[in-house]
Amino acid sequence: PGPDAVKLALLTFGACLATTATAQSDWLTAGDGMLYGYGKHSVLREDSILNPGNRLAHLPERSAVGELRLNLKAESETVRLTARAIATWQNRADSAATQQSDDAYLSQWQIRLRATEGWHVAAGRDVLSWGPGQFRSPSNPFYFDNGRRNPMRELVGMDSAKISWTPDMQSSASLVHIFNTGHSTSQPDAWRAGWLAKFGRRGNDWTLGLIALKAPDTAAFYGAYGQNTLSDALLLYGELGSSTQPVALQSPADLSQPFTIQTNSPRRTTALLGAAYTFENSQSLSVEYLHDGHGYTAAQENSYFQRAITQPGIALGQAPRLLGRDYLHLVWQSNLMAETGYWRLMFSRNLNDHGNELASYGETVLSPQISAYALAVLPQGNARQEFSALVRRSLTLGLKIALP
Repeated sequence: PGPDAVKLALLTFGACLATTATAQSDWLTAGDGMLYGYGKHSVLREDSILNPGNRLAHLPERSAVGELRLNLKAESETVRLTARAIATWQNRADSAATQQSDDAYLSQWQIRLRATEGWHVAAGRDVLSWGPGQFRSPSNPFYFDNGRRNPMRELVGMDSAKISWTPDMQSSASLVHIFNTGHSTSQPDAWRAGWLAKFGRRGNDWTLGLIALKAPDTAAFYGAYGQNTLSDALLLYGELGSSTQPVALQSPADLSQPFTIQTNSPRRTTALLGAAYTFENSQSLSVEYLHDGHGYTAAQENSYFQRAITQPGIALGQAPRLLGRDYLHLVWQSNLMAETGYWRLMFSRNLNDHGNELASYGETVLSPQISAYALAVLPQGNARQEFSALVRRSLTLGLKIALP
Protein backbone atom coordinates (compact mmCIF):
# COMPACT_ATOMS: atom_id res chain seq x y z
CA PRO A 1 0.00 0.00 0.00
CA GLY A 2 1.10 3.55 -0.70
CA PRO A 3 1.78 6.24 1.92
CA ASP A 4 -1.67 7.83 1.43
CA ALA A 5 -3.40 4.50 2.08
CA VAL A 6 -1.31 3.93 5.19
CA LYS A 7 -2.08 7.39 6.55
CA LEU A 8 -5.79 6.89 5.84
CA ALA A 9 -5.76 3.53 7.62
CA LEU A 10 -4.00 5.03 10.64
CA LEU A 11 -6.42 7.96 10.82
CA THR A 12 -9.43 5.68 10.39
CA PHE A 13 -8.26 3.31 13.11
CA GLY A 14 -7.53 6.22 15.46
CA ALA A 15 -10.98 7.68 14.83
CA CYS A 16 -12.56 4.29 15.52
CA LEU A 17 -10.71 4.05 18.81
CA ALA A 18 -11.70 7.52 19.90
CA THR A 19 -15.35 7.15 18.83
CA THR A 20 -15.95 3.75 20.37
CA ALA A 21 -14.10 4.55 23.58
CA THR A 22 -16.18 7.67 24.22
CA ALA A 23 -19.51 6.35 22.95
CA GLN A 24 -19.56 3.20 25.06
CA SER A 25 -18.54 2.95 28.68
CA ASP A 26 -17.74 -0.75 28.42
CA TRP A 27 -14.86 -0.20 25.97
CA LEU A 28 -11.32 -0.44 27.27
CA THR A 29 -8.41 1.15 25.41
CA ALA A 30 -4.67 0.69 25.79
CA GLY A 31 -1.54 1.68 23.95
CA ASP A 32 2.22 1.65 24.22
CA GLY A 33 5.21 2.21 22.03
CA MET A 34 8.93 1.79 21.59
CA LEU A 35 11.40 4.12 19.90
CA TYR A 36 14.51 2.48 18.44
CA GLY A 37 17.71 4.13 17.32
CA TYR A 38 20.67 2.08 16.17
CA GLY A 39 23.69 2.01 13.92
CA LYS A 40 25.19 -0.95 12.08
CA HIS A 41 28.66 -1.44 10.64
CA SER A 42 29.42 -4.36 8.30
CA VAL A 43 32.71 -5.50 6.84
CA LEU A 44 31.90 -6.91 3.41
CA ARG A 45 33.85 -9.72 1.81
CA GLU A 46 36.06 -8.13 -0.83
CA ASP A 47 36.60 -11.45 -2.64
CA SER A 48 32.90 -12.40 -2.69
CA ILE A 49 31.93 -14.67 -5.58
CA LEU A 50 28.21 -13.93 -5.25
CA ASN A 51 28.58 -10.17 -4.87
CA PRO A 52 31.80 -9.03 -6.60
CA GLY A 53 32.67 -5.47 -5.63
CA ASN A 54 29.24 -5.19 -3.95
CA ARG A 55 27.87 -4.42 -7.42
CA LEU A 56 24.93 -6.83 -7.20
CA ALA A 57 23.61 -6.88 -3.63
CA HIS A 58 24.54 -3.25 -2.82
CA LEU A 59 24.88 -4.12 0.84
CA PRO A 60 25.36 -1.12 3.17
CA GLU A 61 28.66 -0.91 5.02
CA ARG A 62 27.21 1.63 7.45
CA SER A 63 23.62 2.33 8.34
CA ALA A 64 21.72 4.46 10.84
CA VAL A 65 18.09 3.66 11.62
CA GLY A 66 15.37 5.32 13.64
CA GLU A 67 12.14 3.37 14.14
CA LEU A 68 8.92 3.97 16.03
CA ARG A 69 6.70 0.98 16.89
CA LEU A 70 3.25 1.69 18.33
CA ASN A 71 0.70 -0.77 19.74
CA LEU A 72 -2.96 0.28 19.98
CA LYS A 73 -5.92 -1.68 21.34
CA ALA A 74 -9.59 -1.14 22.08
CA GLU A 75 -11.92 -3.92 23.22
CA SER A 76 -15.35 -4.63 24.59
CA GLU A 77 -16.95 -7.90 25.62
CA THR A 78 -17.46 -8.97 22.01
CA VAL A 79 -15.12 -6.87 19.81
CA ARG A 80 -11.38 -6.26 19.89
CA LEU A 81 -9.51 -3.78 17.66
CA THR A 82 -5.70 -3.93 17.54
CA ALA A 83 -3.01 -2.28 15.43
CA ARG A 84 0.77 -2.15 15.31
CA ALA A 85 2.07 0.88 13.42
CA ILE A 86 5.67 1.23 12.23
CA ALA A 87 7.49 4.38 11.09
CA THR A 88 11.09 3.99 9.92
CA TRP A 89 13.88 6.31 8.77
CA GLN A 90 17.12 4.91 7.33
CA ASN A 91 20.47 6.22 6.15
CA ARG A 92 22.53 3.58 4.30
CA ALA A 93 26.03 4.05 2.94
CA ASP A 94 28.63 1.98 1.13
CA SER A 95 31.86 2.90 -0.65
CA ALA A 96 29.92 4.17 -3.68
CA ALA A 97 26.88 6.08 -2.42
CA THR A 98 24.66 7.14 0.47
CA GLN A 99 20.91 6.58 0.42
CA GLN A 100 18.12 7.80 2.65
CA SER A 101 14.63 6.33 2.88
CA ASP A 102 11.58 6.39 5.10
CA ASP A 103 8.48 4.26 5.40
CA ALA A 104 5.29 4.09 7.44
CA TYR A 105 2.92 1.15 7.51
CA LEU A 106 0.79 -1.12 9.66
CA SER A 107 2.72 -4.33 10.29
CA GLN A 108 -0.37 -5.74 12.02
CA TRP A 109 -4.00 -4.74 12.48
CA GLN A 110 -7.10 -6.74 13.24
CA ILE A 111 -10.80 -6.53 14.01
CA ARG A 112 -11.88 -9.58 16.04
CA LEU A 113 -15.47 -10.46 16.90
CA ARG A 114 -16.68 -13.10 19.30
CA ALA A 115 -19.66 -14.53 17.42
CA THR A 116 -20.82 -17.10 19.98
CA GLU A 117 -19.23 -19.08 22.79
CA GLY A 118 -16.03 -20.60 21.38
CA TRP A 119 -16.37 -19.01 17.92
CA HIS A 120 -14.43 -15.94 16.73
CA VAL A 121 -14.27 -14.10 13.41
CA ALA A 122 -11.35 -11.80 12.56
CA ALA A 123 -10.02 -9.80 9.62
CA GLY A 124 -6.92 -7.71 9.12
CA ARG A 125 -3.16 -8.09 8.86
CA ASP A 126 -2.08 -10.93 11.12
CA VAL A 127 1.29 -12.53 11.86
CA LEU A 128 0.43 -16.19 11.28
CA SER A 129 3.27 -17.59 13.34
CA TRP A 130 3.53 -20.83 15.30
CA GLY A 131 6.00 -23.58 16.12
CA PRO A 132 8.86 -23.71 18.66
CA GLY A 133 11.83 -23.73 16.24
CA GLN A 134 14.45 -20.99 16.56
CA PHE A 135 16.83 -21.47 13.62
CA ARG A 136 14.03 -21.92 11.11
CA SER A 137 10.32 -22.87 11.22
CA PRO A 138 9.64 -25.70 8.72
CA SER A 139 5.95 -25.94 9.68
CA ASN A 140 5.29 -22.35 8.60
CA PRO A 141 4.90 -21.52 4.89
CA PHE A 142 4.97 -17.75 5.51
CA TYR A 143 7.81 -17.31 8.02
CA PHE A 144 10.36 -20.05 7.37
CA ASP A 145 12.85 -17.56 8.80
CA ASN A 146 10.82 -16.58 11.86
CA GLY A 147 13.16 -13.82 13.03
CA ARG A 148 14.11 -15.46 16.33
CA ARG A 149 17.81 -15.27 15.47
CA ASN A 150 17.51 -11.47 15.31
CA PRO A 151 15.59 -10.01 18.29
CA MET A 152 15.30 -6.63 16.53
CA ARG A 153 13.50 -7.96 13.47
CA GLU A 154 9.87 -6.95 12.91
CA LEU A 155 7.60 -9.55 11.30
CA VAL A 156 4.88 -8.20 9.01
CA GLY A 157 1.48 -9.86 8.95
CA MET A 158 -0.50 -11.40 6.10
CA ASP A 159 -3.72 -9.71 4.95
CA SER A 160 -6.31 -12.32 5.86
CA ALA A 161 -9.72 -13.21 7.24
CA LYS A 162 -10.12 -15.94 9.84
CA ILE A 163 -12.78 -17.95 11.59
CA SER A 164 -11.66 -19.90 14.64
CA TRP A 165 -13.26 -22.41 16.97
CA THR A 166 -12.03 -23.12 20.49
CA PRO A 167 -14.47 -25.56 22.13
CA ASP A 168 -12.30 -26.00 25.22
CA MET A 169 -8.84 -25.34 26.65
CA GLN A 170 -7.38 -28.38 24.87
CA SER A 171 -8.55 -28.00 21.25
CA SER A 172 -8.64 -25.34 18.55
CA ALA A 173 -9.31 -25.08 14.83
CA SER A 174 -9.19 -22.20 12.37
CA LEU A 175 -9.84 -21.53 8.70
CA VAL A 176 -7.99 -18.58 7.14
CA HIS A 177 -8.30 -16.94 3.74
CA ILE A 178 -5.08 -15.24 2.62
CA PHE A 179 -5.67 -12.16 0.48
CA ASN A 180 -2.00 -11.24 -0.08
CA THR A 181 1.28 -10.40 1.60
CA GLY A 182 0.59 -7.56 4.02
CA HIS A 183 3.39 -5.17 3.09
CA SER A 184 5.70 -4.67 0.11
CA THR A 185 8.07 -7.57 -0.55
CA SER A 186 10.50 -8.47 -3.32
CA GLN A 187 9.37 -12.11 -3.29
CA PRO A 188 6.55 -13.52 -5.44
CA ASP A 189 3.23 -13.63 -3.59
CA ALA A 190 2.86 -17.40 -3.89
CA TRP A 191 0.05 -17.71 -1.33
CA ARG A 192 -2.24 -14.97 -2.67
CA ALA A 193 -5.92 -16.06 -2.52
CA GLY A 194 -4.93 -19.17 -0.56
CA TRP A 195 -6.83 -21.10 2.12
CA LEU A 196 -5.21 -22.26 5.35
CA ALA A 197 -6.60 -24.83 7.80
CA LYS A 198 -4.94 -25.21 11.20
CA PHE A 199 -5.75 -27.63 14.02
CA GLY A 200 -4.30 -27.60 17.52
CA ARG A 201 -4.40 -29.89 20.50
CA ARG A 202 -2.69 -29.55 23.87
CA GLY A 203 -2.34 -31.43 27.12
CA ASN A 204 -0.71 -30.60 30.41
CA ASP A 205 2.81 -31.26 29.11
CA TRP A 206 2.48 -31.36 25.32
CA THR A 207 1.30 -29.39 22.29
CA LEU A 208 0.54 -30.51 18.73
CA GLY A 209 -0.42 -28.54 15.63
CA LEU A 210 -1.35 -29.51 12.04
CA ILE A 211 -1.40 -27.14 9.05
CA ALA A 212 -2.61 -27.40 5.45
CA LEU A 213 -2.47 -24.56 2.91
CA LYS A 214 -3.48 -24.33 -0.76
CA ALA A 215 -3.35 -21.43 -3.21
CA PRO A 216 -4.68 -21.43 -6.80
CA ASP A 217 -1.29 -21.57 -8.57
CA THR A 218 0.82 -23.23 -5.88
CA ALA A 219 1.02 -26.86 -4.76
CA ALA A 220 -0.37 -27.59 -1.29
CA PHE A 221 1.76 -27.10 1.81
CA TYR A 222 1.47 -29.48 4.77
CA GLY A 223 3.03 -28.85 8.16
CA ALA A 224 3.10 -30.10 11.73
CA TYR A 225 4.74 -29.06 14.99
CA GLY A 226 4.82 -30.34 18.53
CA GLN A 227 6.59 -30.16 21.84
CA ASN A 228 6.71 -32.25 25.00
CA THR A 229 7.87 -31.16 28.44
CA LEU A 230 9.63 -34.18 29.94
CA SER A 231 10.55 -32.45 33.23
CA ASP A 232 10.86 -29.01 34.77
CA ALA A 233 14.22 -28.69 32.99
CA LEU A 234 13.91 -30.57 29.70
CA LEU A 235 11.78 -29.76 26.65
CA LEU A 236 11.75 -31.71 23.36
CA TYR A 237 10.21 -30.21 20.23
CA GLY A 238 10.03 -30.55 16.48
CA GLU A 239 8.59 -29.14 13.25
CA LEU A 240 7.87 -30.65 9.84
CA GLY A 241 6.92 -29.21 6.46
CA SER A 242 6.19 -30.73 3.05
CA SER A 243 6.17 -28.35 0.10
CA THR A 244 7.30 -27.43 -3.39
CA GLN A 245 9.09 -24.21 -4.33
CA PRO A 246 7.41 -21.89 -6.89
CA VAL A 247 10.83 -21.07 -8.33
CA ALA A 248 13.93 -23.19 -7.67
CA LEU A 249 17.48 -22.74 -8.95
CA GLN A 250 18.83 -26.15 -9.90
CA SER A 251 22.59 -26.62 -9.52
CA PRO A 252 23.64 -30.10 -10.75
CA ALA A 253 26.79 -31.56 -9.23
CA ASP A 254 28.07 -32.14 -12.79
CA LEU A 255 29.75 -28.88 -13.81
CA SER A 256 29.19 -29.62 -17.49
CA GLN A 257 25.50 -28.86 -16.90
CA PRO A 258 24.32 -25.25 -16.48
CA PHE A 259 22.11 -23.55 -13.91
CA THR A 260 18.41 -24.13 -14.63
CA ILE A 261 15.42 -22.40 -13.08
CA GLN A 262 12.56 -24.78 -12.35
CA THR A 263 8.99 -23.73 -11.58
CA ASN A 264 7.03 -25.82 -9.09
CA SER A 265 9.99 -27.89 -7.94
CA PRO A 266 9.54 -31.50 -6.75
CA ARG A 267 7.94 -31.92 -3.33
CA ARG A 268 10.48 -32.10 -0.52
CA THR A 269 10.34 -32.46 3.27
CA THR A 270 11.97 -30.11 5.76
CA ALA A 271 12.25 -31.15 9.40
CA LEU A 272 13.64 -29.69 12.62
CA LEU A 273 14.32 -31.51 15.89
CA GLY A 274 15.25 -29.66 19.05
CA ALA A 275 15.82 -29.94 22.78
CA ALA A 276 16.02 -27.22 25.40
CA TYR A 277 17.45 -27.61 28.90
CA THR A 278 16.91 -25.00 31.62
CA PHE A 279 19.53 -24.83 34.38
CA GLU A 280 18.91 -23.97 38.03
CA ASN A 281 20.10 -20.38 37.45
CA SER A 282 17.33 -20.03 34.79
CA GLN A 283 19.79 -19.95 31.90
CA SER A 284 18.91 -22.34 29.06
CA LEU A 285 20.66 -24.22 26.28
CA SER A 286 18.86 -25.21 23.07
CA VAL A 287 20.19 -27.59 20.43
CA GLU A 288 18.50 -27.93 17.02
CA TYR A 289 19.10 -30.00 13.90
CA LEU A 290 17.50 -28.98 10.62
CA HIS A 291 17.22 -30.97 7.40
CA ASP A 292 15.98 -28.98 4.41
CA GLY A 293 15.13 -31.18 1.43
CA HIS A 294 15.11 -28.12 -0.85
CA GLY A 295 18.78 -27.34 -0.16
CA TYR A 296 21.85 -28.49 -2.06
CA THR A 297 24.08 -31.45 -1.31
CA ALA A 298 27.75 -30.66 -0.65
CA ALA A 299 28.61 -31.42 -4.29
CA GLN A 300 25.73 -29.30 -5.61
CA GLU A 301 26.74 -26.39 -3.37
CA ASN A 302 30.33 -26.60 -4.61
CA SER A 303 29.04 -26.49 -8.18
CA TYR A 304 26.78 -23.57 -7.27
CA PHE A 305 29.75 -21.42 -6.23
CA GLN A 306 31.80 -22.54 -9.24
CA ARG A 307 29.04 -21.52 -11.66
CA ALA A 308 28.58 -18.25 -9.73
CA ILE A 309 32.04 -17.11 -10.86
CA THR A 310 30.61 -16.46 -14.34
CA GLN A 311 26.91 -16.06 -13.40
CA PRO A 312 26.81 -14.23 -10.04
CA GLY A 313 23.53 -12.47 -10.85
CA ILE A 314 21.58 -15.70 -11.28
CA ALA A 315 23.33 -17.36 -8.32
CA LEU A 316 22.54 -14.51 -5.92
CA GLY A 317 19.16 -13.49 -7.27
CA GLN A 318 17.72 -17.00 -7.46
CA ALA A 319 19.50 -18.54 -4.46
CA PRO A 320 17.42 -21.00 -2.42
CA ARG A 321 16.29 -20.01 1.08
CA LEU A 322 19.16 -22.11 2.47
CA LEU A 323 22.06 -23.38 0.39
CA GLY A 324 22.70 -26.56 2.36
CA ARG A 325 20.55 -29.45 3.49
CA ASP A 326 21.74 -30.08 7.04
CA TYR A 327 22.32 -27.59 9.86
CA LEU A 328 23.17 -27.51 13.57
CA HIS A 329 22.04 -24.57 15.69
CA LEU A 330 22.80 -23.88 19.37
CA VAL A 331 21.42 -21.14 21.59
CA TRP A 332 22.60 -20.34 25.12
CA GLN A 333 20.64 -17.55 26.77
CA SER A 334 19.96 -15.90 30.08
CA ASN A 335 16.63 -15.72 31.89
CA LEU A 336 14.12 -14.01 29.60
CA MET A 337 12.27 -12.63 32.63
CA ALA A 338 15.28 -10.91 34.22
CA GLU A 339 14.61 -7.25 34.97
CA THR A 340 18.16 -5.97 34.52
CA GLY A 341 18.91 -7.28 31.04
CA TYR A 342 19.18 -10.23 28.70
CA TRP A 343 21.86 -11.94 26.63
CA ARG A 344 21.96 -14.67 24.00
CA LEU A 345 24.80 -16.56 22.30
CA MET A 346 24.11 -18.39 19.02
CA PHE A 347 26.13 -20.84 16.94
CA SER A 348 25.06 -22.14 13.52
CA ARG A 349 26.88 -24.68 11.34
CA ASN A 350 26.20 -25.74 7.78
CA LEU A 351 26.98 -29.45 8.00
CA ASN A 352 27.42 -29.68 4.22
CA ASP A 353 30.03 -26.97 3.58
CA HIS A 354 31.32 -26.90 7.21
CA GLY A 355 30.95 -23.13 7.53
CA ASN A 356 29.97 -21.57 10.87
CA GLU A 357 28.31 -18.42 12.14
CA LEU A 358 28.73 -17.04 15.66
CA ALA A 359 26.31 -14.39 16.91
CA SER A 360 25.67 -12.69 20.23
CA TYR A 361 22.91 -10.37 21.38
CA GLY A 362 22.66 -8.49 24.65
CA GLU A 363 20.65 -5.72 26.20
CA THR A 364 20.92 -3.93 29.50
CA VAL A 365 18.48 -1.66 31.32
CA LEU A 366 19.81 1.88 31.77
CA SER A 367 16.65 3.27 33.34
CA PRO A 368 13.00 2.20 33.66
CA GLN A 369 12.36 3.51 30.12
CA ILE A 370 15.73 3.16 28.34
CA SER A 371 17.71 0.07 27.35
CA ALA A 372 20.91 -0.34 25.34
CA TYR A 373 21.46 -3.34 23.09
CA ALA A 374 24.05 -4.85 20.76
CA LEU A 375 24.13 -7.58 18.12
CA ALA A 376 27.42 -8.99 16.79
CA VAL A 377 27.63 -11.51 13.94
CA LEU A 378 30.87 -13.28 13.00
CA PRO A 379 30.75 -15.73 10.06
CA GLN A 380 33.62 -18.20 9.89
CA GLY A 381 34.65 -19.52 6.49
CA ASN A 382 35.64 -18.51 2.99
CA ALA A 383 33.89 -17.08 -0.06
CA ARG A 384 32.60 -20.53 -1.07
CA GLN A 385 30.73 -21.20 2.19
CA GLU A 386 27.19 -20.03 2.83
CA PHE A 387 27.48 -18.03 6.04
CA SER A 388 30.65 -16.18 4.97
CA ALA A 389 29.85 -15.69 1.28
CA LEU A 390 28.90 -11.99 1.58
CA VAL A 391 29.96 -10.51 4.94
CA ARG A 392 33.02 -10.96 7.15
CA ARG A 393 31.48 -9.50 10.30
CA SER A 394 28.89 -6.98 11.51
CA LEU A 395 28.12 -5.03 14.67
CA THR A 396 24.89 -3.26 15.62
CA LEU A 397 24.62 -0.88 18.60
CA GLY A 398 21.42 0.83 19.66
CA LEU A 399 19.06 2.28 22.23
CA LYS A 400 15.36 1.65 22.71
CA ILE A 401 13.07 3.96 24.66
CA ALA A 402 9.73 2.81 26.03
CA LEU A 403 6.99 5.37 25.47
CA PRO A 404 4.32 5.89 28.13
